[in-house]
Parts: sequence; structure tokens; C-alpha cells
Amino acid sequence: MKKQKNKLAGLQKRKAISGYLFISPFIIGFLVFMVKPLFTSLYMSFCDVQISAGEFNPVWKGIFNYENAFLKDPNFSSLLLTELGRMFVYTLAIMVFSFFVALILNQEFKGRAFVRAIFFLPVILSSGVIIGLESNNQVMAQLAQTVEASAEGISVTAAVEELLRTANIGMKAFEKVFEVIDNIYDVAISSGIQIIIFLSGLQTISSSMYEAASIEGCTKWESLWKITFPMVSSLLLVNWIYTVIDFCMRTDNQVISKISNTMGRELDYGSASAMSWVYFVIVMVYIAITSLIISKGVYYYD
Repeated sequence: MKKQKNKLAGLQKRKAISGYLFISPFIIGFLVFMVKPLFTSLYMSFCDVQISAGEFNPVWKGIFNYENAFLKDPNFSSLLLTELGRMFVYTLAIMVFSFFVALILNQEFKGRAFVRAIFFLPVILSSGVIIGLESNNQVMAQLAQTVEASAEGISVTAAVEELLRTANIGMKAFEKVFEVIDNIYDVAISSGIQIIIFLSGLQTISSSMYEAASIEGCTKWESLWKITFPMVSSLLLVNWIYTVIDFCMRTDNQVISKISNTMGRELDYGSASAMSWVYFVIVMVYIAITSLIISKGVYYYD
């Protein structure tokens, strides 16, 4: 018994070493390239940064920039609340979409490898070059206008939304749902990595579990919630954190655009740094709280 415990301890130790070796390039890169700019930005958030002859001359101002961001800036607080609301809705939509797409791709059917490659394309399409081509492509813009014109103004979601608006049934909640449906392309293009992670977890589930459940009279729906979901729940936390961070780096994030404009156009590095740190701290607190909630329901198995 003691030998078996020693073997298990040795195996866990080797796994831990392998894990640290795997992430060591990131750790080294973070310590070399990110730590100094991080603390410089924090210091600049408490300063009035004066630019002269290509040099930065920070003058200590205390919490002036933070007061300016919340009390004097007319847009920052409202943009912050708007983006936090969008972050919750879209991250939840991406998680649900990626999980059920992974369930479909895990089934046996002809051309499965090809279909999986198609769903992984959003990861490739999310690269900077492709996004630039997509956003500045006149052909794509004309194609979108043609498709919109061919629909003759008919929109199923708009019709249902108008019906619910007339009936006055839970409009605020449904407005968010319709917003996600209308932007399903954005949800799909942001789900590539999550689909792969969920798919890798689904492939580790032994088929004998489903066979035993079927013999006991368990339906497919019951198997989903009693076997499939608990067995991949450990990946739920990983995907959630990745999705939240990925959303904060989106090009259409209004808070990031506000910070970029403050820094690039107004050359106010102090205020931009303060806004960045406010957004960073809020997102970290949000991740910590939601991760704690999710981890309570995670099932870990050997």
C-alpha cells in the first residue's frame, strides 16, 4: 500500500514538473517583457504624464486620474457598465454554443473531420490579417448589402421581437437573446478554441458509461446531464476564463477603444493608464467571483 502511494505521488510530481515546463516559455516571457511595463503603467496612472522631445516626464498627481475617469469623464462609467453587461451575455452565449457544437461534432457521421475543420476556421479567421481584410473588404461589404436587400426587409427575429413587445412579455431579457441571435456570426467566430477544448473532454469519456446507463434505462437527455456534463465540467472553468479574457481583447470593445483614443489621440497617458487599471481590476474581480461559483459545481474524477 505504501509503495502504491509513493508511485502515485511520484506520478503527480512528474505531471507537475511537465506542466511547469510546458508553461515556462510564458512565465519567462512575462517576467522579461511584461513586468516592467505593467508597473510603469501603474505608476503612470497616478501621474500627469508630460511628453517632450520623445521623453515621458511623469509628475505625481495622486488619484487625480481615477477621479477624472469616474467623476469628470462623461462616457467612461457608462461604457464600462455596458461592456460588462455585454461580456456576461456574450461569454455565456459562447459557452453554450461551443458546448453543444462540440456535442454534435463528437457524434459519428461521414465527413466529421471536414466539419471539425470548418468549425476550427474561426480561430484562423480571428487573426489580425484576416480581420483587416474582412473589415476593409469592399466585396464583403457589397455581398452583405446584397444579402440584406434580397431578404426584402423580412427578419424572423424582428417579427418575434415585435410580437413580444406588443404582448409586453419579458422584453429586457428577450432583447439580449435577440441581440445574440442577430450577432450569431460573432459568437461562432469566437468559439473555435472552446469547441476544441470541450471536444477533447468529450472524447475522454468512456463509452462503457453510456452503455451501462442505457441498460439501466437512462434516456439520452438524462445521460447528457448525469454523465456528459459532469465529466467535462472541469473544462468549463478553463473555457470560461479564456472566453472572458478573449472578450476583453475584442476589437469592438468600447472600453478598449476609449482607452486607445485617450492615449493615442489626446496623448493623455495618465488617464489612459488609470482607465486600463480600473478595467483590469474589475475584470479580475469578475473572473475570481464567477470562477469561485463555477468551481463549486465542478466534478473532478481520477
